[in-house]
Amino acid sequence: MTASPLERAADDFAAQLASWRAHRGLSKRALASEMGFDPSYVSHVEGRRHRPTEDFARRAEVVLRSGGVIWKSYETYDSIRQQPTFAGRTGPPGAEIWLPPGTGLVVERERAALGLSDGRYHVRVQRDLYNAGSEAVVRFPVYVGAGDWYEIGFFGNVLSSDGRVEPMTWRASHDWNAANELWLNFENAEGRFPLYPSERVTIEYGFSVPAAMWGSSFQRAVRLPSRDLSVMLDFPAGMGPVVWGTISSLSAEAAPLGTPIRSTPDGNRSRFTWSIAAPVLQARYRFEWRFRTRENMP
Repeated sequence: MTASPLERAADDFAAQLASWRAHRGLSKRALASEMGFDPSYVSHVEGRRHRPTEDFARRAEVVLRSGGVIWKSYETYDSIRQQPTFAGRTGPPGAEIWLPPGTGLVVERERAALGLSDGRYHVRVQRDLYNAGSEAVVRFPVYVGAGDWYEIGFFGNVLSSDGRVEPMTWRASHDWNAANELWLNFENAEGRFPLYPSERVTIEYGFSVPAAMWGSSFQRAVRLPSRDLSVMLDFPAGMGPVVWGTISSLSAEAAPLGTPIRSTPDGNRSRFTWSIAAPVLQARYRFEWRFRTRENMP
């Protein structure tokens, strides 16, 4: 029987995946680990038993660095899949991100912002969380390489859908004088509010650090399955800020970001924004900057 265009496109994607995996010297298990998937799923895709998803293709492209070959192969497959002839067989496009067995907490969206004003760097992070596991979540890890938690004014909140702000208690996981990790607890003096299975919540945390203590970089590490990540940097325009970024992972040295950082002037401020859908698990997105003038230099 002659293969349909959809089947041929799926076969091409599987062949490209296997070829680039071999080219990078990765086993199926190693590739799955880098992508945040179960090893059996990679095997099923290469064996044509499972069709590729957008999330799978994006992660494969980032990890295998095929120069767009893998992603283009998926786009060809997806364009055929969405044609009326095939749409009824495969379901609607834009399916939910596939989650590996045993997945617990998922970051559906992270919005991270860093700004420089009054001689201090101010950091604020919001995360939309979804509990895809089978047990209640009672705490969330936060990593900050900024020293004394109390001196930097660290805070954490839960943001409810009706606009209420519920403070969260926190506890350093090591000696607080040297710690760079703490736990944000889903509780405060008024009571406890665990995140139960299939529930969603938005949390935020923030702090500020003297500019002399911070340096000139801001990093986002993807430690949980994530669906969307955005970063904004906000500097005084008079300082002539220049910003660039890199991505690194367990299998790859630092490389330039795959998409550009956007610059938007706003009066006496310069704002730089960047975002990515389905950031690869264990990737580190690092943003660096320099100032071309010493005007208003902290």
